[in-house]
Amino acid sequence: MQKLLIILISAAVLMSSCRFFSNEDNISHDKFDIPDELYDDKPLEIASEVIDDMIQNVASPVETAALIKGLNIPFNKDYLADTKAETSLNTSFQKALGLGMYGADLGYINMYERTSLVLNHITAIKNLADGIQVGQFFDFSTLSRIATNRENIDSLVLISQQSFNRIDSYLRETNRAQLSVVIVAGVWLEGLYLSTRVAQDANNPRIDETIGEQKIVMNSLMLLLNNYKKDPNIALLISDFEDIQVLFRNVRITYEYNEPTPVEKDGVLTFQQNDKQIIDMSDETLKMIIEKAQRVRNKYLQSK
Repeated sequence: MQKLLIILISAAVLMSSCRFFSNEDNISHDKFDIPDELYDDKPLEIASEVIDDMIQNVASPVETAALIKGLNIPFNKDYLADTKAETSLNTSFQKALGLGMYGADLGYINMYERTSLVLNHITAIKNLADGIQVGQFFDFSTLSRIATNRENIDSLVLISQQSFNRIDSYLRETNRAQLSVVIVAGVWLEGLYLSTRVAQDANNPRIDETIGEQKIVMNSLMLLLNNYKKDPNIALLISDFEDIQVLFRNVRITYEYNEPTPVEKDGVLTFQQNDKQIIDMSDETLKMIIEKAQRVRNKYLQSK
């Protein structure tokens, strides 16, 4: 609940600072007969604080993996993207998207402590990161040690987050901010894919709700992507994502307010939020989202 509220606030700030809206709310240029050539093709600059907040909330592969494991759903290596496909990713766009997708898989692998699979994914991530000149911001030796020795998962999350923040800053400085957004899109797409595979195999209502929650996350992500829609590759990705987004229109999310509960911890009084989120989604809508999400994901990376 709190996570989704942060995403909503970030999205509102983003729309205000950039002065553009989603397709549903946007006023068409055609109504005013304003030629497209009068519009500046240069992407609007997004405040770093805004995009950082959105990135941290959209890109959460470990959180998704933790939920799946917490429901006692067995690990399935067949869900993972094939690391051999990394060599076929040639453009900067493909490498950035693949970097995000393999990163999401790495979160899933680490949560289940499948150390035998870690090195292949870290190697693929390193190669892709080097391919877009950001490999220097990954501490691969430390990541490998933590993962293979089953050390604190929180340390792995922290290092991964710090690495991405450094990558994001560097890509901005080198006028390649769009690649940060593409990486996030890859993380989100693979995270959604993992959830859909689990939903098919486990038939668990909580996983179904997680998929429905992605309506809000996706709306925020689409705001970021649309700022770079002049890039042909990103335009194609947006088109694919829109095929998923249109299905989310049939998902209704409401919130039920409940009084917070006072909780004392370490001598400090805090309040536990008890608001309830309600996801209203038909079985048919869920099925269509699952099928479309898997089709889009497999277009960019196949499983083994």
